[in-house]
Formats: sequence, C-alpha cells, structure tokens
Amino acid sequence: MNILLVEDDKTIASGLEYSLQQDQFSTVLCHDVASAKKVIAEQLDQFALCLFDLSLPDGSGYELCKMVKEQSDIPVIFLTAVDDEVNVVMGLDMGADDYITKPFRIRELLSRIKSVLRRYQKQPQAKTIIEVDAIRINTLEGKVYKHGDEIPVTALEYRLLLIFANHIGQILSRNQLLEQIWDVAGDFVNDNTLTVYIKRLREKLEDDPKDPTFIKTVRGLGYKVGE
Repeated sequence: MNILLVEDDKTIASGLEYSLQQDQFSTVLCHDVASAKKVIAEQLDQFALCLFDLSLPDGSGYELCKMVKEQSDIPVIFLTAVDDEVNVVMGLDMGADDYITKPFRIRELLSRIKSVLRRYQKQPQAKTIIEVDAIRINTLEGKVYKHGDEIPVTALEYRLLLIFANHIGQILSRNQLLEQIWDVAGDFVNDNTLTVYIKRLREKLEDDPKDPTFIKTVRGLGYKVGE
C-alpha cells in the first residue's frame, strides 16, 4: 500500500518513512505544501492513505486535506505537535479520519493507520473453519483441534495462531506479529512475551516442539505456517 507522507522535519520524516517501509508500506515523501500539491494533482489515485503534518513551512496540512477530500475518498491522518482541541475538531470537520499528536510511538501510529484502512476496505468474509496440516481452527467456536482432538489455548495464543492462519505461506517478521497482537488485544506485547507464546503454541501443536514443522522459523526473517 502506498502512503503520501508530508512532513517538514527531515529527521522525523526519515524515521517515519523507514518505519512505514519496514511494515510493508511504500511511501512518497514531501517536505512542503507546494510539492505535496503537485503529487496530489498528478498521483492521488496511487495512494491508499495520506499522512499530513499540520504545520508546514509554506502552508498547512488543512489545505492538503481539503484538496484530497475534494478529489477522492482517501483517508487522511494529521500529525501535529499542537495538542489543541480546536485544531482536532477543525481537522476532523474538514474530513480528516484521525489525528495523532507528537511525540507518538510508531507502533501506535501504525495501529491507527491500519485501523483507518480497515474502515475503508471491504473485508472478505472470514472463514469459519481454517485447516492447516493436522490443525483445524473453528473461528465461530474459538476452538483449536489437532487430529480431531481439542487443544486448549489461551486468548493470546489463539490470537497469535489466527494471525498465522490468516497468512498461510507468508513469512511474518517478529515486528509484524507484535504489531498485530498489540492491535487486536489492545495491549502492548513485548518481544520476550512473543517468544514465550510461540514456544507455548509449539508445545501444544507440534509433534516435536524442538523440531517444529507447523510454526517454522525462517532464520533472519521471522516465522511461517504452511506453504
């Protein structure tokens, strides 16, 4: 997914661009209103979302938001150092979809971006039965089976397993897993906790947890379930 990022602070912009790209987003970066307007006029249909700094050297993120919303129904999130209710209301009244105040945690911003994108996208109907090898997940019941026998799992283990089941054959980095677990659960999950829960899932689902074939480690990249 392509994101238009407009931020005049080059240090912040560089960090944001790197973090977005690490999370599989592609970005087009502008540092002022003039260059952003040119991109919007020529390439708006290529973007899934816009991130606009509110205070820019030659204008405001407000006018960029107005320009975007007049042309297309693309989500806009404002970035601002001003924690001011009047600015929040003004931005939302102009059609902005969310508003985040600096300084912010990058994981919080990524969660907000994904939440806004979910609202704009039609989600395919979720499968009620997911089967991978000997493992079967009944999403209506919230139960997990191996060779037909129910395997008791905790809520967080179940969430983690569902993330894998919804990305069969894909390599998921630890950062991607952490972001999705944090986003779904509404709580922060640290790296050590992720290690523990992957270990617990392997102990419950693998024939040989020391030589896992269900949740496979892809060295240097992350984890993968299925082909």
